[in-house]
Amino acid sequence: MTEQDLAAVRALTFDVFGTVVDWRGTIIREGRRLARAKGMRVDWPAFAGAWRGGYRPAMDRVRRGDLPWTNLDALHRLILDSLLDRFGLGDLDAAERDELNRVWHRLRPWPDAVPGLRRLRRRFVTAALSNGNLALLTNIARHAGLPWDCILSADMAGHYKPDREVYATAVRLLDLPAAQILMVAAHPDDLQAAARAGMRTAFVPRPQEWGLGRAAAVPPGVTFDLTATDFRDLAAKLGA
Repeated sequence: MTEQDLAAVRALTFDVFGTVVDWRGTIIREGRRLARAKGMRVDWPAFAGAWRGGYRPAMDRVRRGDLPWTNLDALHRLILDSLLDRFGLGDLDAAERDELNRVWHRLRPWPDAVPGLRRLRRRFVTAALSNGNLALLTNIARHAGLPWDCILSADMAGHYKPDREVYATAVRLLDLPAAQILMVAAHPDDLQAAARAGMRTAFVPRPQEWGLGRAAAVPPGVTFDLTATDFRDLAAKLGA
């Protein structure tokens, strides 16, 4: 990113799951607490990975029209229900299943996320831009103390990232040229889609997002306008 490009950026939009909050670690922690209370033995790291692994296929069902527009809370519940017996959770009653599904509303932020966002917000508009539904993202923000200026949800576009409509909706609602918005994510495909919509891109790799010892696979030849180690480093590189 050149100095001229940097000066033009006025807003930052952030992927949430994995970029701002640690879904994997939170699910494992809460799952282990549930298992202790119920006397169950569950491979919670494997369960967390399988639950998240159903995310993209579930969204693809919406894209194909196999499902009507279905928000992320409901998709998470569909995936959860498909995993219960496989992981020895079939004895959970309806209330316990509902409570487990709402773990996504209680995700913990990465340690640098809140202080980094506070710094960035001094200079830029900061907005969530996520596949989460509005209630889900609002509850995450309250639970984690995320200082957003606004929350932009896939609900507002009626599409899921990486569909172009999600980024175009963010551009329209922020009332800025796409080139004045910097998309921040730990997922290269999210950033590639944002770039195709005309937005600037910042890659913040999260080493634990992909599982222990795994890193995000950046396709050969793919570059970003900016790469930062965490949100504090992002703030420093953006002069915030």
